[in-house]
Amino acid sequence: MGQTITEKIFSAHVGHPVKAGEIIRSDIDMIIGNDITTPISIKAFEESGVKELVNPDGFSIVMDHFIPAKDIASANQAKISRDFAYKHNLKYFFDEKDMGIEHALLPEKGLVVPGDVIIGADSHTCTHGALGAFSTGMGSTDISFGLITGGNWFKVPEAIKVVFSGKPADLIYGKDLILEVIRQIGVDGALYKTLEFTGDTLQYLGMDDRFSLCNMAIEAGAKNGIIAVDDITRDFLKDKNLARQPKEFYSDADATYVQTIEIDVTKLEPVIAYPHLPSNGKPLSQAVHDEIAVDQVFIGSCTNGRLEDLRIAAKILKGKKVAQKTRLIITPATQKISMQAQKEGLVDIFIEAGAVFSNPTCGACLGGYMGILGKDEVCISTTNRNFIGRMGDRSSKIYLANSAIAAASAVSGKITDPRSL
Repeated sequence: MGQTITEKIFSAHVGHPVKAGEIIRSDIDMIIGNDITTPISIKAFEESGVKELVNPDGFSIVMDHFIPAKDIASANQAKISRDFAYKHNLKYFFDEKDMGIEHALLPEKGLVVPGDVIIGADSHTCTHGALGAFSTGMGSTDISFGLITGGNWFKVPEAIKVVFSGKPADLIYGKDLILEVIRQIGVDGALYKTLEFTGDTLQYLGMDDRFSLCNMAIEAGAKNGIIAVDDITRDFLKDKNLARQPKEFYSDADATYVQTIEIDVTKLEPVIAYPHLPSNGKPLSQAVHDEIAVDQVFIGSCTNGRLEDLRIAAKILKGKKVAQKTRLIITPATQKISMQAQKEGLVDIFIEAGAVFSNPTCGACLGGYMGILGKDEVCISTTNRNFIGRMGDRSSKIYLANSAIAAASAVSGKITDPRSL
């Protein structure tokens, strides 16, 4: 019987063939921590009595959630990670000097590569599956076990095959494809399973779209999302100083899937996830008909804060102004993206339109800072979650959308089809 990509990656790491449902102990290539979750892992690590990391070059700390520190508590929290990084002379410690959102920064740095097993104390660690790696979120104590031993225990997940067919129409991006998957199967439809994205549509999706696809696999309950390596992946990696030699794995024709989902993307409208679940997807035409006024627009996050998102937004915002009663916040995912946006003149377009262009941070996405919603306020956001209270007051409402819809909505002050501007 054949194997899926995920089964093959684990087989290579444990040294023998494995199948879905098996409990295995696997080595880990990269462990990812951030300023919120890492202090808990550090505490568990130090309480274990272990003095040295078993694989220091396989541990990356990225300061991204509350950086620069928003208050005394977050400053003290950050200090724990900084002290640990300096004590252990971590090679891959990213602070304000080279900041970025972890799930955009590590691929940019070449620290996650095809064939890897990756864990991180952040649920959107599944983003890195876009590079043909097994990548998943775990708890902070699971992370400390990895730091101590270099490995961890996994249940090999069953797989759902998602087949996208056709060339995406205008305004259809990776964000819309994953919102459509979640709309169809629900927030628990892929619980502890692999979402393996396939189909001829992938040839039209650049890496930014693929990262968005895998990033939100967790919003369907998936253990990981994954896309097989192809020329688009290789082109993305070719100019990077990769931490390891890539290993390309492909699912066998007779691999076992518990479900197959087929989506003709040529028939899709842009998808808007209404409050208060990512699965509450509606077509853009309905949202336009509903005339949903927005107080705030947010473009950014590990889902849609990449360069292509900024280019899409700038194309719509050029020569226009943000609506009088609407706020627009734009957050690049890394400093490199920020600098490139400046070189291309995108930042000028944003500021002239009336937007706030910030440093890279997760702050607004998780309701941490720099974009908190007030009572009864409405936000259309390119982020990944729209749960009650996710970005601020529990009475606020969040609509999830792609960057084009978000930018157009900032101009009109309500959820808008960019083609109507």
